Amino acid sequence: MPKVLIVIGSTSDLEYAEKCRDQLTALEIESVIEVSSAHRHPERTRQLTAEAEANGFDTIIAMAGLSAALPGVAAAHSNLPVIGVPLPAALGGLDSLLSVTQMPPGIPVAAVAVGSPGAKNAAVLAARILALKHPAVKVALEKHRNSL
Repeated sequence: MPKVLIVIGSTSDLEYAEKCRDQLTALEIESVIEVSSAHRHPERTRQLTAEAEANGFDTIIAMAGLSAALPGVAAAHSNLPVIGVPLPAALGGLDSLLSVTQMPPGIPVAAVAVGSPGAKNAAVLAARILALKHPAVKVALEKHRNSL
């Protein structure tokens, strides 16, 4: 079964991570939520993301507000696809969105919408990536799409 690592910078972001996890579960994808701030716990964040592939994860979804450094830090330490979910912050999430999308060449982060819609879309985007090699995910994704 494919597995996605969801990393959030704070427990205050848990509501978004849970929406993402619920969507992943509906698409028959296992996920694990970890709290690790790029600024407060840089070594833990590095270790989580650098070892994600060795720990059986296929994709990383990183959610962050304000400076939104977490998705970029994840991408800097892993060759797995990283999907960044900007979260509402001081400027309604615009600050986070700009941070997630402004990555240097060679360290890409896929960006989705701000907040809850983005959390759900991150799960669907991860499913689209995973469907390339997991037929069961492809079937679940097609069912999901038909239900819309």
